[in-house]
Order: sequence, then C-alpha cells, then structure tokens
Amino acid sequence: MTISAKIIADSVSPDGKRLTTVQTRYPKFIHGEVMTHRAFSRNASSSRAIPVARLIQDVIDDPIEPSFWGKNQPGMQAAEELTGEYLNMAKAYWNIVRSMSISSARYLTIYGTHKQIVNRILEPYCHINTLISATEWDNFFELRCHPAAQPEMRMLAEAIRDARAASTPKLLRLGEWHLPYFDPEADREALFDANLGGDLFDWMIRLSVARCARVSYLTQEGAVPTTEADLALYDRLVGSVPLHASPAEHQATPDRKWELGWEAPELHGNFVGWVQRRKQIEQRIAK
Repeated sequence: MTISAKIIADSVSPDGKRLTTVQTRYPKFIHGEVMTHRAFSRNASSSRAIPVARLIQDVIDDPIEPSFWGKNQPGMQAAEELTGEYLNMAKAYWNIVRSMSISSARYLTIYGTHKQIVNRILEPYCHINTLISATEWDNFFELRCHPAAQPEMRMLAEAIRDARAASTPKLLRLGEWHLPYFDPEADREALFDANLGGDLFDWMIRLSVARCARVSYLTQEGAVPTTEADLALYDRLVGSVPLHASPAEHQATPDRKWELGWEAPELHGNFVGWVQRRKQIEQRIAK
C-alpha cells in the first residue's frame, strides 16, 4: 500500500500567503474524507477513465490492506487491534475478497461491460492519485493528523504536512503565476519554438491546466505529451459545453492587498490572497 505526497509547486505571494500544490497517492477508500475539505482544489484519477486491465494490474502490483486492523467496538475509532488467529483470518478474508473482485472484473470485461461499471468493484482495493492545491491547510492538519483520524487518513495528512515543511516556497511577484507541472526552462523553449504569438503567460497557464487535467487518467511520471497535445486538450476543456474547469483551479497569481482588503476577492475561489484562473475564465464567459 502506498501513501505518499510530493510537492509539485510551492509559492508565496508578496503579502505572505502561501499556495501549495501536492501530488498524492492513497487508498481510494479514504478519498471521501479528502473530499470533505472545501479549502482544497482537486483533480483525481477516475475509475471511469482508467482501462480495466491497468487498474487490475495496479491492484496486483500495489495491494491495499488496512494499516491497522481495529477490533470492533462502539464509535468511529478502534482503540485495540485484532491479534492472533482473528487477525490472520481477517487478513485472509480481505485478500480472498480482493481476488474475487479481480476475477469478477476480468469476467465482466470478457462480457463486454464498460470500465465505468467494472472498475467500481475494484475500488475498495485500488489507489487514487490526486492533485491538491490550497492556501489554507491548518484545519486539515488539525483534524487529520489527530489520533482520532482513520489511520490511513492520518498517514496521508502527515505525509502532506512533512512535504510542505521540507519545501521552500518560491516568491512570486504580482503578475507572476503558480503553475503546477510547468517546467520554466523546457516549456518556455517549446512555446517559443511553436511561435504561437500573444501573451506568453497565457500559453504557460494553458499547459499547466492541461497537465493537471491529465491526472484523471494517468500519473505525470513517464507521461510526455507534446506541447501541441496539451494545448489542444486545454481547448477541449475550456471550449466544451458544459465547461470542464476544475483543472484551472490550480493556477493562480498573487492578488494585491490594500488597507481595506484584497483587490479582487471575488476571483479567489477557495484560495485566500490569490486570483484563480478558473474564476477569470468564468468571469469572461459571464460577460
């Protein structure tokens, strides 16, 4: 079982507001708990998008089982762990049901069932890759790094907390952008070579948005789509009806703070002190 957190982009505004984007991997059975935190902008791997064979192989290669086999008792937390034969039997039945789910998924695929149905029976045993961006982390850490949290959720929160603690955010000036998955050297050169014209920052943002969207069906490691493919994906996302704008929540630029408050708080979305690209897109569409 893998529970990991990797900093993708870490920025701080001139007014001291820090924005961090982290790529995470964790058991899908705790994803509902991650989703309760509304301060987060998220994109995650989708069971509707990943081929069944790939998901089955992931379940086999990186098997999931509870990190703490709690003994049944009233309440949400298990204070004691199973031991001896009871623990061995619990693990055995968990693995039996996982094997049955894999076999069932294979048979459903043979019968022509779509992956958006087949992959659902694998979900208790698969990981999810999630990209998370936020300025406000304190409540998440307070709740989820607590002994009362589910053990796997606590492990994830601690991994994110430790990754942020080890990271030094980059100071961005007004007009500069927080851009996950954008390589300042290689991608700038590719954009210059493409000779697209117009605002360079706009093209940079488009690349970042497209790459954040790709989290839904692949990890970024080993994936090297062309610049042209990324820009085409951005056009499909932003030009579609309905609008697919969640990958544009991760890109942001520092807002200016005056004595009476932020200059454009209506464009912050779920961030504080940062103008979110999604809000700019929605504002333009509304006009």
